Formats: sequence, structure tokens, C-alpha cells
Amino acid sequence: MINCGIDEAGRGPVIGPMVMAILCGDDEKIKNIGAKDSKKLSPSRREDLFNELIKYNYKYFIIEPEEIDEYVKNKKLNVMEENYAIKLIGYTENSYDIYVDSFDVNEKRLEETLKKYTLKKIICKHHADDIYPTVSGASIIAKVIRDNEIKKLHDVYGDFGSGYPSDERTVKFLEYSIKNNINIEKIVRKQWKTYKNIMYRKLF
Repeated sequence: MINCGIDEAGRGPVIGPMVMAILCGDDEKIKNIGAKDSKKLSPSRREDLFNELIKYNYKYFIIEPEEIDEYVKNKKLNVMEENYAIKLIGYTENSYDIYVDSFDVNEKRLEETLKKYTLKKIICKHHADDIYPTVSGASIIAKVIRDNEIKKLHDVYGDFGSGYPSDERTVKFLEYSIKNNINIEKIVRKQWKTYKNIMYRKLF
């Protein structure tokens, strides 16, 4: 059965963009090529699957830190993701069912919000990337594209690791950059506690 899946990569990092993607295709075929939650795959396996998945109908958005910060400042990160999910749904020409890896703690609330903007059937589930192959595929596409964006940033700024607050390399990079007044304005999420805490220590 053909349907569509939506997922994101990079919601939590303090450095780098978030990527949201939609993939539409035959569930069984996508499952058979080995699509699963991108976090359960090695980088090389994700790359291999990415090259297979982009043969299907897909679309993605790269959301930069500055835009993310604007929404987080107003405590509306979910609203930002809703807006991009609505845009992605709008790119599907057929009346396929849409499965979404729920970024709202309340799955039904997110379903009702997204249903206001389409006549298509919307199903929002936590861990949907573990349940629906098209969501697994979307998670792989989003993850590979984000990883490639991070590689580009490494070429410019040096190896700061994954960009996640739990990554020691990322934290050390932030501490060094802030201490030495290195301009990282375009790549860092200034509304994140990790960044704010380091700035606070510098000031006091």
C-alpha cells in the first residue's frame, strides 16, 4: 500500500539545522530494502538506503538555527514543526494516508491540528519511525541530509562533533569559540541552555 511518512532529524542539537522530510511510496517495498528508524542504522547503511529511498517521491526542508531560535524564544517549537509538516503534506499530490512521527506529546492533538489543513488521513504516533516504513524512510532521508549539512559546517568551523549537547566535542567547541570571541552566530542555537550556560560562565 502506498502512503507517506514524515519525520525530522536534529530537533535537539545546540549546533546546526533541523531537517524535516516526507517520503511517499509502497510500504512493503520500502520495508524490504531495509528501512528502519535511522538511529538504529550505521552511517554507511543510512547512506546506502538514502540512495535507494530518493528514487521515491520525497521532499525536505532544512531549518536553520536562527529560525529555530525565534520559535523557541516564544516556546513554540512544536508550532514550527507543525508549519513545516503542513508544507510537506501540501507537496503530496495524491490522497495518500500521511503518517507522522509525533513531535507533540499528545498524538491526537497533533492529528487534529494537521487535519485542519488537509482532507488526507493523518495518523500521528510516537516512535512512528519504528512502526511505518515510510516514516522510517523519511527519518533516514532527514538524518542523512542533516549529517551532510554538519559535514559542510565542519569544513568551515572545524570538527565540533555531532552538535548535540551530550557530545563533549560540541561543548568544548562552544566553550572555546565563546571564550575567544569566534563568530558562530549562524550555526548555534542561542536559545539552548547549553549555549546560555556557557555564555553566563563567561560573563560571571
